[in-house]
Amino acid sequence: MVRNITPYKAKKTWAYGGITLICLTLIVLIIIPLGFILSRSVLHDDTLDFSRAWQLLTDTNNIKTITNTLVLGFSVVICSTLIALPLAFLTARTQIARQKWLDIVLMIPFMTPPYIASMGWILFTQKRGLFQQLFPFTGAFSERFISFWGIVLIMSFHLFPFILTILKNALLNVGASLEESASVFGSKPLYRLRRVTVPLITGNYLIGALLVFVKAVSEFGTPATLGRRIGFNVFVTEIHYSATIAPIDFGKAASLSSLLIFICCMVWFVQNHVTSKTSYKLIGGKGSRSYFNKLKTGKLIGAWGYIVILLVIAIGVPYFSVIVSSLIKLRGFGMQSGNYTFDHYVALFTANPRGLAAFKNSIFLAVISATIATVIGTAVATVIHYAKRKFLKLIHVIGLMPEMLPNIVFVIGIMIFWNTIYHIIPLYNSIWIMVLAYVTLFLPFSIQYVTSSYSQIGDNLVQAGKVFGGKPVYIFHRITLPLLLRGIFVGWMMIFVISFRELVTASIIAPPNTPVVSTFIMREFEQGSVSVGMAMAVISVIFTTGSLIIINKFMLRQKESKQ
Repeated sequence: MVRNITPYKAKKTWAYGGITLICLTLIVLIIIPLGFILSRSVLHDDTLDFSRAWQLLTDTNNIKTITNTLVLGFSVVICSTLIALPLAFLTARTQIARQKWLDIVLMIPFMTPPYIASMGWILFTQKRGLFQQLFPFTGAFSERFISFWGIVLIMSFHLFPFILTILKNALLNVGASLEESASVFGSKPLYRLRRVTVPLITGNYLIGALLVFVKAVSEFGTPATLGRRIGFNVFVTEIHYSATIAPIDFGKAASLSSLLIFICCMVWFVQNHVTSKTSYKLIGGKGSRSYFNKLKTGKLIGAWGYIVILLVIAIGVPYFSVIVSSLIKLRGFGMQSGNYTFDHYVALFTANPRGLAAFKNSIFLAVISATIATVIGTAVATVIHYAKRKFLKLIHVIGLMPEMLPNIVFVIGIMIFWNTIYHIIPLYNSIWIMVLAYVTLFLPFSIQYVTSSYSQIGDNLVQAGKVFGGKPVYIFHRITLPLLLRGIFVGWMMIFVISFRELVTASIIAPPNTPVVSTFIMREFEQGSVSVGMAMAVISVIFTTGSLIIINKFMLRQKESKQ
């Protein structure tokens, strides 16, 4: 006797099957590589051995590396805060807030690949660099920038938009009535700032500070370019060295990666604890009124002066250096009339086959990785949205792990895991291992954008589809998916742009003779072909920026057509 399966049971079977497949995918992409890192750090010759890991971590050089990493991370947080705090106030509480174009311009430093900005600063400040050519009377003054504080400034210029965005949004949520109430009771501006405004935005600031710290300790481009020149080693450069330079030591790379995971988790824990004590609900059922402090002429000039100087330093200097260097014919003659040419751009795609191959490989990796990550991310976000059981929310946490931990940690884990099972699945040492790494690292972008889109969809639309007899697949295809397309597309575009310029993954696991844009630029810069490398950097920035402009225009048209 054959028992019929009811539609409800069939639907339940499909749901459990889909959830199981998604869980297995996340386990293979994220959990297993992390597990291999932790196990490799304490296993030696298949036996549990904590002494080797302890010796590595207590080694004098490694202690110095740990200290350098922590000092760098906290210094970047402090410097980024000093840069972002005045900007947040000016763009949220003064008439400058009406200049909406500033929101886009101030994001340019973050959208610029750190290794390109670092190269620009090196070319500008080094001995006989562009600064000394422009201002020869300054002598060796510019060379002082090639130091620890130079690294801090470069990384702070790249990361301050994180804190700026969060602080600005927090200030906008603090309604005028709160400060006006304090003013009625006779408090002065500094007192109101200290006792009203600062406590209300402290929780938000800590979130931004944590993001900056994690990004700073996991940044590879700046320490690998500028840090190498002054002998300043941090976790990422030591891990990279152990995993790529003979004799390769996966055990040391895993031990350092495990310690980096521990540090980031501890910072996350402290941040969550403090944030829970300092967060306030500022948006409720009642409306809130924003207000602007109208700056007087002198203060307004000073405010615009600060913004202009910051934009010139953070954006103008590195881009000026990169563009000029890409046009110089002979470096020995410097910025002299007649010493400029576009031949380096032409040579990239004609006389230099590696340049064309790097560009093609980067586009291929970006398109494939963004597409696969978007499909998986949409599936994960869908499960998160419809999950009825609390334990399924764990999927969300697992999916966002690559955003919470340094990229190099997952890259090392992927290397160890897929190298171990190479005889079963020969994925390692091929371009597809890079695709897998990119999908793992940038999956959180898709999950976050699609989850955000789900939060804006009301249940009444889905319920209306059910009332008129629509089946779940039909409702998702004709109602839910069209409403998600914007978030899906934006997530795809962000993954595409970041994958196109990714450096640390490509520098560690790229197969031989498989150049990409980032490794091509680094190779040309290190080998002395600076103009060729900077020409590729300019093309890379134009390509990614142009892609973002196109997506923004597309989104505006979509929004206008719906209105």
